[in-house]
Amino acid sequence: MKTSRIVKEIVEPQMVIEGAGVLLRRSIAPQATNLRDPFLLFDHFAFNNPAEGPIRGFPMHPHRGIETVTYMLDGSVHHRDSLGNTGLIGPGDVQWMTSGGGIMHEELPRRGESGNIYGFQLWVNLPSSLKWSQPRYQEFSASTIPTVEQDGVTIRLVAGEINGIRGPVTEIAVEPIYLDLELAPDSQFTYPIPSGHTVIAYVFEGSGFLGAEETPVDATSMVFFSNDEGFQVKTSDSAMRLMLIAGAPIKETIVPYGPFVMNTREEIQEALSDLQSGKFVWNEEDPRFK
Repeated sequence: MKTSRIVKEIVEPQMVIEGAGVLLRRSIAPQATNLRDPFLLFDHFAFNNPAEGPIRGFPMHPHRGIETVTYMLDGSVHHRDSLGNTGLIGPGDVQWMTSGGGIMHEELPRRGESGNIYGFQLWVNLPSSLKWSQPRYQEFSASTIPTVEQDGVTIRLVAGEINGIRGPVTEIAVEPIYLDLELAPDSQFTYPIPSGHTVIAYVFEGSGFLGAEETPVDATSMVFFSNDEGFQVKTSDSAMRLMLIAGAPIKETIVPYGPFVMNTREEIQEALSDLQSGKFVWNEEDPRFK
């Protein structure tokens, strides 16, 4: 397989505080420049120091115009929303939430048996045609996410396909690839990603070499790539674990404001007005919502 995609930028995550005092490593934040289209935000959360005290998480808050993807490695997150949905996602589970025209939800992390909470949240933009759509969830337990072993590489397939095996997340506008890759020492992995798709890789354990030029990358780093074809990673002495994420850019102007990402300032003002008037949550009787 031809792989010409090279590493263009390596970013060290910045520590930020969100929600009710949650400490996060953030490597992508929503910006009007939309440089990572269709990806808006990427957070790595880890509560592994008991001195941090009680975990307060993310109390009830709104979203409109985006999709949020939560992937757990350790601990769990209890969630509930304004539509009556409730649930718990734990190690290896994934939740792909499409907020569409408006949803209120909360996410409350809980420590696992190890005392840790460890995972990732990704925000994905929605095209203008879906920003007013009905909210929905795709939630999958670890046991339903396929795992493929090949030549020292373990691949967990949340979205994407390998050897005819498909990840469970489907019907997403940006045609995402979302893989958890674990490479043993002296192994390599290639994946056919079309030219023009946005590709990011978050290295969170070990070290290795990414892209056609075999650029060295150590944990913890977010890696951005050129718009060429394919993806490749290899290791030498060290093992490596990373998230490989890709999707088709939407190529629309965006206006991000807190938990909203819309296409115009007027739509942001409308979201704020809806919150104040109690009309924010998607309602099939409201003609704005599709």
